[in-house]
Amino acid sequence: MPEGGIRAVFFDLDGTLADTAPDLGGALNELRAELGRPMLDMAVVRPHVSAGTRGMLGIGFGLKPDDAGYGEHAKRFLKLYAERLCVGTRLFEGMQDVLQELERRRIAWGIVTNKPARFTLQLADCLKVSGRATAIVSGDSTPNPKPAPDGLLLACARAGVPPRLTLYVGDDLRDIQAGRAAGMGTVAAAWGYLGDGPPIEEWGADTTIAKPLDLLRLV
Repeated sequence: MPEGGIRAVFFDLDGTLADTAPDLGGALNELRAELGRPMLDMAVVRPHVSAGTRGMLGIGFGLKPDDAGYGEHAKRFLKLYAERLCVGTRLFEGMQDVLQELERRRIAWGIVTNKPARFTLQLADCLKVSGRATAIVSGDSTPNPKPAPDGLLLACARAGVPPRLTLYVGDDLRDIQAGRAAGMGTVAAAWGYLGDGPPIEEWGADTTIAKPLDLLRLV
């Protein structure tokens, strides 16, 4: 973990800062209904949410990005998602208290996500965090999304804080890989979606926390 005092904390969006599964899963089930398929239970969908469109179309239709029909399905899925972007999405329990305490301690915080900016910025407004975050970096803000460190380094530059004095909190292996590559302290969010890859214990994070409020022990 960083030494010398944490000056900034950056969060992944889906599955870390906010529970976006109800709306991403809802859009997926709308698309399935349009194509005559039954709804999927959210317990089946949630582990794949952090992988975005790729994850949703994978679990919903068994499609991979190179498969025929993927582009057409992706276009329709994103349209449906845009129409219900912030219906059921909420900050995770305790996250509002974490953000307020970081602000009280004058620790900068921000969002670094692979989600496209057209969704990220609208969601930040809906969740009432856009005017509070020091930096909001989306998947298309830099040429290389996570697990590359580019977005995290951009967030540090915008916050005016060196990576060695920051933490990155995420619920996916790519988050931890990106944070380590950027030279940040890394925190695995066990309350998130966690994906279908290696177990969280094998991600190589500096620490793992069970709930958002546990983060305050680290800063």
